[in-house]
Amino acid sequence: MVILCVAVGYFFGCFLTAEAVARFKTGKSACDIGTKNPGTVSIGGALGFKYAIVTLLGDIAKTAAACALCRLVLFKPLGGEAVLYAGIGTALGHGFPFWNRFRGGRGVAVTCSYIVFFSPVWGIISDICGLIVVIATKYTALGALIIPAVFIFPAFIKYGAKAGAAAVCGAAVVFLLNRDSIKRLSEGTEKKARIPSFKIKRG
Repeated sequence: MVILCVAVGYFFGCFLTAEAVARFKTGKSACDIGTKNPGTVSIGGALGFKYAIVTLLGDIAKTAAACALCRLVLFKPLGGEAVLYAGIGTALGHGFPFWNRFRGGRGVAVTCSYIVFFSPVWGIISDICGLIVVIATKYTALGALIIPAVFIFPAFIKYGAKAGAAAVCGAAVVFLLNRDSIKRLSEGTEKKARIPSFKIKRG
C-alpha cells in the first residue's frame, strides 16, 4: 500500500508546472531557459515574478492533489502518513519525470508543501528555518536541504517511528535532487541567490 501511495504521488509529480509555463510563454522547454532547472527560481529569473508565482502555485496544487487523493480516498488505512508517502512520491516525480528522460526539478516547493499538509505547525516552522538560512547565507540550496532535515526531529518525536522514517526518506530525496548543489557547496563554488533580480514584467 505504501508503494502504491508513492506511485500515485509520482504520477502527479511528473507534471512539471515550470515546463507548462515555459512552453506557454516562450515555446521552449524549461530545461532550455534560465538556470535550465524546471523550478520556480529559474522561471522567475527568466520570465518574471508573476510566472514564478504561477509555477509555485502549480507545484503546490499538484502536491495537494496527490496528498488529498491518497489520504482521503485511496489509502485511508495509512492515516496521515499517506500524506508523507504521497508527498515523497510527488517529489520523486518532480525530480525524475519519466517523460523528460528523468530530468526534472529539485522538489523544494513540493517538499515544503507536503510537510505543511502533514503537520501545519511543524511544517511551517521547518520552512521558516530554511528561509532564514537562505536569507542569512544567500544559498537557496542550503535552505532547501535544511527544511526536510529540520522536519525529521518533530516527525519522530511527535508522530512516531513510521512518520520519522518517512521524513528521513523525504530528506534523502531532497538531498539526492540537490546533489550537484551539495558538491558545489562543498567546493565553495555554489552561486549565491539573487532573489531581488526577479523581473516583474507586464503584458
